[in-house]
Formats: sequence, structure tokens, C-alpha cells
Amino acid sequence: MAKDLNWLSASKLGKGYGKQDFSPVDVARACLAQVRAQEPRLNAMSLIDETMTLAMANASHKRWKKGEPLSPLDGVPVLVKDLLLVKGWPTLRGSKTVPRDQPWEDDAPSVARLREAGAVFIGMTTTPEFGWKGVTDGPLTGITRNPWNTDLTPGGSSGGSAAGLAAGYAPLALGTDGGGSIRIPAGFTGTFGHKPSFGRVPAWPLSPFGTVAHVGPMSRRVKDSALMMNAITRPDSRDWFSCAYDGADYTKGLGKGVKGLRIAYSPRLGYVDVNPDIAALVKRAVDVLADLGAEIKEVDPGFSDPADCFRVIWFSGARSILGALPPEKKALLDPALADVVEQAASITVQDLFDANRARGLLGTQMRLFMDGFDALLTPTLPIPAFGAGLLQPADPDAKGKWVNWTPFTYPFNLTQQPAASVPCGFTAAGLPAGLHVIGRMFDDKTVLRISEAFEQATDFHKARPPGY
Repeated sequence: MAKDLNWLSASKLGKGYGKQDFSPVDVARACLAQVRAQEPRLNAMSLIDETMTLAMANASHKRWKKGEPLSPLDGVPVLVKDLLLVKGWPTLRGSKTVPRDQPWEDDAPSVARLREAGAVFIGMTTTPEFGWKGVTDGPLTGITRNPWNTDLTPGGSSGGSAAGLAAGYAPLALGTDGGGSIRIPAGFTGTFGHKPSFGRVPAWPLSPFGTVAHVGPMSRRVKDSALMMNAITRPDSRDWFSCAYDGADYTKGLGKGVKGLRIAYSPRLGYVDVNPDIAALVKRAVDVLADLGAEIKEVDPGFSDPADCFRVIWFSGARSILGALPPEKKALLDPALADVVEQAASITVQDLFDANRARGLLGTQMRLFMDGFDALLTPTLPIPAFGAGLLQPADPDAKGKWVNWTPFTYPFNLTQQPAASVPCGFTAAGLPAGLHVIGRMFDDKTVLRISEAFEQATDFHKARPPGY
């Protein structure tokens, strides 16, 4: 039997199952053993149900023995973020305000598609309350830590998913991204995360943060996320915002390389201060793509920081679900989130309309800019990971201002474009950095193709945290 089964990619697992080198049960047991060994250090899981996991693995094993797998993902372990419904498991959204004692009878669309594909659910991963901030801690589950340095945050809000991937809990994870929540933790943990074009992956119930919120794949390999996209992009009528299903195979053409692609490179978006280590790593990554044949042009998209626009939309979403909580439940909230809800009370209808008008102008500007390019490159984040339990690096007491330190991610939630973070190296302190690949609207395949070309030309995706 192969060693380190929990570290194998999804594609290698499928090949191993087909050859009967090992079974889905062997792999599930290896993943669960890794979870048990590392959870005391990381706290990345909000729910573990070994009985359910092994039942799913046994069912998959029987299908593979008959030569009748449901899909290439049959038997592949997946982590599910605790914002997405899983039938039979409580989805508490990282909050003490959500009653555990209620029927849990539905799968979210992405979860349903993975279940239909035969994937094996390892458990649910930690999130800050309702995914509201770019780090992962909260009153319900405490502080989630980064496998590269447990004194530091893995980012968020899909921090449990990213930490679990980096620590070898599973090869695949589901995340959500309303302002960077897939890409931030991917950047901080040296993993891959893809925010699909809005509507590409059906979502239900609709996020309280509305049409900035995306569901997408996270993995240690780009190809694994492409395989996952094949499953989770399948249609679901519950999402009335979802795109028409086009039957795309996201693995097809993945290895075509970047020769001849026109790619813009904006090291600062024109206004961001970037840590020198991060800036140098991202520039080297851009040079790698140039050496592979991409036509790189250094140019800024030309917009100013849309933080105020984003905050109005984001804060309004928080107030829409939490503003009417009774005092006894409000007292259970993360204090910084409660502060956001109170701040949102001053937002007027006119403010919200103005923010959406500004968002529309930004979206149009980026559509026009992208007419000249196949993709845009930036750093994923301007800084490396900072202290676990802090809201932001500069001022731990600042409330509701996490967008200040992640200026490269939220603009592309406003525009709804596909965007991914791919590992691009390590700082002098040994912390991961991410290259941010932003595509034209609906052109997820090119984002994945560029990410795959970079991954294949480098070894950063092979690195494990110290001690792993």
C-alpha cells in the first residue's frame, strides 16, 4: 500500500482506486488519523463524524470493486466549510446564534453535486461567524491556526479548509469567497484556491452578503480544483442567480500552457503598499510566466480603492441577518461583528444604491480593461500571515476593517470575475506567498490554465509545512 495516502492528489487517488492499490476506506482512515493527530494544534475542524465518513468510503469501495465509480472524484476525501449545508450535519455558520437542534435535511448545491460524484466527506471546517472576516476565529470554535506557524492565522474566512489542506487532512475542500475568503487563506497557507465567476457554481441558500459571495474549490493541486469544478458547476434550480450550465470540462486544455496569452501585471493596483518580500516573490512568478511565453504588460487597471463601496454592501449584508437579533443572542456574537452590525445601522437606502452604482461602474471598467488581456496578475495579499486571533495586523483593536489589509481580493468580488491564488514562494521567514490570477468574466478555464502552467514550472506546491 502506498504511504502518505492522505497527501495524495485527487487524480492520483482515482488511479490508485482503479488499480486497487488501495481503497477509499484506506484513504479515509489515513485522513481521519491525520485530523486526529493535528487538530489539537490547528483547530481547523468544526465537525468530525467518523462513522459517516467511513460509511461513505465503504460505499465508494464497493463501487470501485465493481468497476462502477460514479465519477473521477468517487472516494476522494473532501472538507466542507461550515457555511454550506450538509444533510445530517449541523451547519452552524461558526455562530452560537444558530440553533443546533433543528432538522438538517438539505445539501447545498455544491455539497449535493459532490455527494452525487461519490466524494467522501471528512467533516466540516471552521469559519468566523457567517464568514464575516478575513481570519478564522470566533466564539463558537475558537482560534484556527496556520500549519506553517501555529502562532499565525491561516486567514479566512475559509481558514479551516485551507489549514486542513495544508496539514494533509484531505486533497480537496469547499470554500466560500465574499471578499477574498478562498484566496486569502490559500495565500497564507501555500495552497490553491479558485473563486469562480459569480453564478458558475450554484449556491443555496443565497449568502446574506448577496452577489459578492462565491462558492469554489480549494486544493493542493490546480488539477484537483479543475476536477472539482466539473462536479460543482452542475446545475441546481434552487439558485436563481446561477449561470446556464455549459457542460464544460475544466480539465480539458488545462495543460496548454501560456504561450501567446496577453497578461496584465499590476504589482500594486496603483495604490497598495506591498511587503518587499511578497513583491519580489510575485515579480519572480510573473517572470516565470513570461519565460513560458506569456506576453506580459505591466499596467494598472486604473481604478481607485473601492473599499468604501465594498463596506457598504458587506456591512448591510451583516445587518440584514443579525440586526434583528434579540439582545441575549446579540451578546453571543463576536464583538467585532456586533460592532459591524451597529455601524451598519447608519447606512441609508441611498448609500446602498450609491454603492451599487459605484460597483456597476467598476464592473464596466474592468470588463473594458479585460478586453485587452486574457488575465490580470497581482499579489494575492500584500503581507504574509500575521498573528492568530487578530482581526488585522496593524491594529488588533480595529473593528470591522479587515478589508484594509486584503486590498487585492475584494475588488474582484465586486466585479464578480474569476480569480485564483496559486503558491508562488516563501518569504525570508518561511511563510507562503500567493500569485493572484484574475480572469475575464466567465473565463474560469484560462485562470486555471495559467495557474496550472505556473504550478508545473515550479515546486512550491510540493512543499509541506515544517514537521509534516
